Amino acid sequence: MENLYEKVKESAAYIEERMTGKPKTGVVLGSGLGRFGESIEKSLEIGYSDIPHFPVSTVKGHEGKLIFGKIGETDVLAMKGRFHFYEGYSMKEVVYPVYVMKSLGLENLIVTNACGGINRGFEPGTLMIIEDFINMFKDNPLIGINDERLGTRFPDMSEPYSKDLIEIAESVAKRLGIEYEKGVYAGVTGPYYETAAEIRMLGACGADAVGMSTVPETILANYLGMKVLGISCVTNMATGISKEKHTHEGVVETANAASERLGKWVEATIKGV
Repeated sequence: MENLYEKVKESAAYIEERMTGKPKTGVVLGSGLGRFGESIEKSLEIGYSDIPHFPVSTVKGHEGKLIFGKIGETDVLAMKGRFHFYEGYSMKEVVYPVYVMKSLGLENLIVTNACGGINRGFEPGTLMIIEDFINMFKDNPLIGINDERLGTRFPDMSEPYSKDLIEIAESVAKRLGIEYEKGVYAGVTGPYYETAAEIRMLGACGADAVGMSTVPETILANYLGMKVLGISCVTNMATGISKEKHTHEGVVETANAASERLGKWVEATIKGV
């Protein structure tokens, strides 16, 4: 994207003129996981199509709204719908909202997703804290000329998911009695569901789950100096493990079923950040 810095500032200025509160935490809601937005005491909703330079969601289960409001006394911003590389967007377009969040003063990013389970100890409905990622995309959002006003040319990625935020999330899960796993998330291009051979390869590389999002946002947020917490909802076991064929409708259905647990977890975690 040409003139990225200026475009981000224009997008942020449009939002700032309309928003109330000073959110420090943003949440990206994955396929079928938008029910969390209902727990926010809303003060403002903005359609992506209304924001200058913002992409627009094209995938079922992604509504395409920015929601500003409160969880208890805590200001929060939620993205109801994200952008994917497979939709034809460039990587910088995929992560564009994260640039805007940082420009609005946000310090923390919680990314959620629906994913396929590779770890055979998982089952549909399992919630997984992401400890690390494997980037299997052919691209990443930092490729290209670097603007030092945004971040350093060579960002560290030794702690892509904040240990501090993971500790808070684990404490909250224990208090609420929410069962979860921890593992490594492999990000792939999609939009087809992976072959059995690809799943065997990813498993051999150490992946516990696989999906078509999250990694680009994680990379960009780290580049911008934000802390990241990632939580995956295993909606299906991956090809070669599952005995059933995959459908997006099935993914959304399972994500919807887990949405209440995930929503309570994210809500309480935001209060503790």
